[in-house]
Amino acid sequence: MDTTNQGNRHHLFELVKYVTEISFSVLVLILLSPLLLLLAALIWISGRGPVIYSQDRIGKNGKPFVIYKFRSMKFDAESVKPLLSGINEERITRIGRFLRKYRIDEIPNFINVIKGDMSVVGPRPERQFFIDQIVIRNPDFNELLRVKPGITSWGQVKYGYASDVDEMLQRLEYDLYYIKNRSLWFDVKIILHTLGTILKGKGL
Repeated sequence: MDTTNQGNRHHLFELVKYVTEISFSVLVLILLSPLLLLLAALIWISGRGPVIYSQDRIGKNGKPFVIYKFRSMKFDAESVKPLLSGINEERITRIGRFLRKYRIDEIPNFINVIKGDMSVVGPRPERQFFIDQIVIRNPDFNELLRVKPGITSWGQVKYGYASDVDEMLQRLEYDLYYIKNRSLWFDVKIILHTLGTILKGKGL
């Protein structure tokens, strides 16, 4: 009976989370549409390359998907191999640095939420190139693939961006904690922390 009740609560949590996040994502894109058009124009005149940058990431159950972001780096910045960007990254454009500071570059991620590839809250999605390196050192990373990746995460809130695999492994501990303690209240807490980070301009 306890197992049945636990399963029912889990399904209810997933349903409420899904409906709430889809509604929230649609609302955000509608309300911010004037700003998004302005940003698109600024990115377009900032240099060669697309306004919306797309990249392959790994989602729930290891399923690949294409993530959407505002382009914040120079065109063809990864012409050789996948690279992680640091705080003083020379490949980041002037407008891109502003976008990252306030995490505005991730607003197109809400399209991924509507498509069903991502959640608003969940471990940030990684590329297979880096996952292969992480899993060798800590197989527990596979636990993150049990859920949809998110626009923001406990690891992002508590640790921030990772500039190499070592830092990704340190951030992993926070995301594993989230997986074990997921709840609507925890999601709200992460969103509030994220808003604080955005308002303070500490996205980088």
